[in-house]
Amino acid sequence: MKFSKSRKLAPPSTPTDLPPSLADGVAAQEMPSLPAIVASAFGKTRLTLRARLLRRLLIPVGPLALTVLGGGAFAKYLEQARLPRISVSLEDAARVTSSQVFELVRYVEQSNPYVLQQVLVVLARDATTMAALGASVAAIVMQRLSERKTLR
Repeated sequence: MKFSKSRKLAPPSTPTDLPPSLADGVAAQEMPSLPAIVASAFGKTRLTLRARLLRRLLIPVGPLALTVLGGGAFAKYLEQARLPRISVSLEDAARVTSSQVFELVRYVEQSNPYVLQQVLVVLARDATTMAALGASVAAIVMQRLSERKTLR
């Protein structure tokens, strides 16, 4: 068996091969992801709003995902999976960390983006949360909401 002495060079990289920060011309730190925005907002909101957001995020999640997401933090809601409404106590909402919410939101964003839009609407209605997020992040939330409305 003979081998070629010269190796074929890899084709030149295309813009899709570039990291997101270079492909778009915008640094990745300037444009936070929706899961990062929601997780940040979750940590800054009052407990009643946290419970409501968590309830909305958990409804579309199936039984298997409930046991896996957040290191099993949501396995408590396994009995309520597939019900039209999930009961989340204020104590449960206080125990959930931002990293667990980030993972949950990332899953929901991929499985049912419409639910994430509802969560963004809830956040946008709360003036205290929008003030805590800061003007730039609030502008991104509002931009994402308007983009999703125009896609319909």
